[in-house]
Amino acid sequence: MATNILVADQETHFFGDVCKNFDHAAQFTKHDAGLLDQIKSCNSVYRFRFPIRRGNGFEVIDAWRVEHSHHQSPTKGGIRYSEMVNEDEVMALAALMTYKCAIVNVPFGGAKGGIKINPKNYTVSELENITRRYTVELIKKNFIGPSIDVPAPDYGSGEREMSWIADTYATMNPGQLDAMGAVTGKPIALHGIAGRREATGRGVAIATRECVSVGEDMQKIGLLPGLSGKRVIVQGLGNVGYYSAKFLAELGAIIVGLCEFEGAIYNENGLDVEAVFQHRKATGSVLGYAGAAQEFTNTMEGLEQPCDILVPAALENQITVDNIRNIQAKIIVEGANGPTSPEAEAIFYANGGIIVPDMYANAGGVTVSYFEWLKNLSHVAFGRMNRRFEENSNLNLVNMVEGITGVALTPMQRSTIIKGASELELVNSGLEDTMIRSYHEIREIYKSNPDIGTLRNAAMVGAINKIAVSYQNLGIWP
Repeated sequence: MATNILVADQETHFFGDVCKNFDHAAQFTKHDAGLLDQIKSCNSVYRFRFPIRRGNGFEVIDAWRVEHSHHQSPTKGGIRYSEMVNEDEVMALAALMTYKCAIVNVPFGGAKGGIKINPKNYTVSELENITRRYTVELIKKNFIGPSIDVPAPDYGSGEREMSWIADTYATMNPGQLDAMGAVTGKPIALHGIAGRREATGRGVAIATRECVSVGEDMQKIGLLPGLSGKRVIVQGLGNVGYYSAKFLAELGAIIVGLCEFEGAIYNENGLDVEAVFQHRKATGSVLGYAGAAQEFTNTMEGLEQPCDILVPAALENQITVDNIRNIQAKIIVEGANGPTSPEAEAIFYANGGIIVPDMYANAGGVTVSYFEWLKNLSHVAFGRMNRRFEENSNLNLVNMVEGITGVALTPMQRSTIIKGASELELVNSGLEDTMIRSYHEIREIYKSNPDIGTLRNAAMVGAINKIAVSYQNLGIWP
């Protein structure tokens, strides 16, 4: 009996943690209790099971789709493929998606999905069957559609799975003009968008850069402003962690530590992210990399090494009261969803640290998913209509300036100035603008009231206020 209670407690803490953060932030708003309850609660929780054929027998798969908030339509959120997934986790992630979208001003409600499998245990054919059957179950209950609920990749899923979902939805809805808008994170060849794959990691890097750019805040924690020379440890070499580390290095940071489930490596002089990634691809482990000065078979030890910034970009609940006092970083930037427990966060802030919260830091993915959704609804790639017009206009301007000044530009200078923006450049520009504006909006709320205490609370306050306005404007029907 005690064991069952313990397991139940372990499986039902994540949504409770999100609600704790919500309740604390709600104290700094002026909305009535009923409206706050509406914002906090999950509107729709769909739990279902379906069979698949395996060999000569059957296997029953558990799955979920949760739509947390309908203050904006459609709802939006990834599908997680993991044998650890459970209803509480999916509800928590759906709630975080609601707040995340509000924070970065993306007009979606929050949703999330989960399929309780380990993808490594299935063939490609079996994964396709599972994904297509999951999609059909969503279609049957009206839980997917370009104006209803738009899934995306998450832990354990990617472009391949999104392609299967898109094809299944289009097949089940013949003639629907906007069918490809029913899912994002698709490959470019299937109406995806340039920059989506790396968007979350790029957003994490931009969020980190914005945090350390504020001299006043850095002075308080004993760091110089700017990313140049900052020592960074990244947990996770999946899509988010790899691109976070890659772009942070490009922005001038030194990646001193990389952690994965099989272990961690550290070198105070820096690690070559791409070389480590290729080493792991070839050997299946970060351990054994020639450029590592230290190795740890216990991956959690890797988080506790000397650094300025720690980027947990793996799974939730990685930083707790058990290890927070051993963390030497002064800034934690949450690339993953829910990597820091509320109790650990309180200790970290009490010791003078800063945490850039997940609901903002990893919002790059949903931001570029929004761009992909817009592209699918408009049926035209960004830049296609105006790129040549911009280049001709720029060319005329350059010719005029050269004629007036008598100074001829080099071919390289001319091409740089004249070139119109590609889809990737426009996407990256839109993402960067979103992340910059959102961080300083959060920081303004944080600075406006010392009692708010953390950037997470400030982000949540901003999200609650925006969602409340939406619900108030919608009214109640009937």
